[in-house]
Amino acid sequence: MSSSSPASLLDLELQPGKPPMLQVDTTGDALSWAAEHRDALRAVVTEHGAVLARGLGLRDAAETGAVFSKLTTGLMTEREAFAPRQTYADGVYSSSQWPPNQPMCMHHELSYTLEFPGLMLFACLSAPTEGGATAVADSPTVLDALPTELTQRFEREGWLLTRSYNDEIGASFAEAFGTEDRDAVESYCRANAIEFEWQPDGGLRTRQRRSAVVRHPVTGQRCWFNQIAFLNEWTLAPEVREYLVDVYGADGLPFNTRFGDGDPIGEDVVQLLNKVYEDHTAREPWQAGDLMLVDNIRTAHSREPFEGPREVLVAMADAVRLADCSPTVEVTAG
Repeated sequence: MSSSSPASLLDLELQPGKPPMLQVDTTGDALSWAAEHRDALRAVVTEHGAVLARGLGLRDAAETGAVFSKLTTGLMTEREAFAPRQTYADGVYSSSQWPPNQPMCMHHELSYTLEFPGLMLFACLSAPTEGGATAVADSPTVLDALPTELTQRFEREGWLLTRSYNDEIGASFAEAFGTEDRDAVESYCRANAIEFEWQPDGGLRTRQRRSAVVRHPVTGQRCWFNQIAFLNEWTLAPEVREYLVDVYGADGLPFNTRFGDGDPIGEDVVQLLNKVYEDHTAREPWQAGDLMLVDNIRTAHSREPFEGPREVLVAMADAVRLADCSPTVEVTAG
């Protein structure tokens, strides 16, 4: 790194298989440290895609929320969540409520929306006894490692996300859209290029087509940016998928992904995507007090299975519009 770079002011540890790490001595004042080192931290994220700061000693939601706000240009309110979260304060959430024994595979947060976070922030208040890392993977590297024929198809067609909202699995439509008002939900869908259909039982089904490959708005790098593998039926544990198909039917799964032309994505393709992610995964077990910043476009993240209590706070920040990322598939908001 150049000595004139703000990132060079931080003593980074760069090790294969681990995210860039930083040992911090704050003397107990995490907020002042964050304010003093904001530009340097952001420069590290721009250069490397992520950074884990250890030693901040973050202890509660109020302090963590203040640190999050200090490091960003603005926290976002989540819309279109795939799983419920607890809200601690405006823009400060729990991690998604997802079974501890099931992995949350690599994905880019809200990559199916028209406006998504450019930056993800994570803070560990309580570390699990085993597992539970928030792992990361570099999306330009993943894109280069995938078969050209496959990525070219996704560039041409994009990917299709189908959702069937109910009150049992994942986020309900009220949790996802922040309202129970059907007219407001319909207005949101029209404004955000989402096809919708109300079901006889009061449930909601939606479809939205998005680009699978985008260009980073700052660096211009081509990034594999989507949730094709994570939200696909074949990423679910076999017994979970079998149960959901039995209860809801193959076309009524809470979420699923397809090629942009509507063709199903085979189990072999999903396994390939997850294998390439795994080959390029960097992980470090959480310790209480840790802070992690992730460039949400450059870097995918996951949550690994865990045992024991785990409390990780999350914020989404620095909103980016899909239209500013050279999408390969045109979407038209109604």
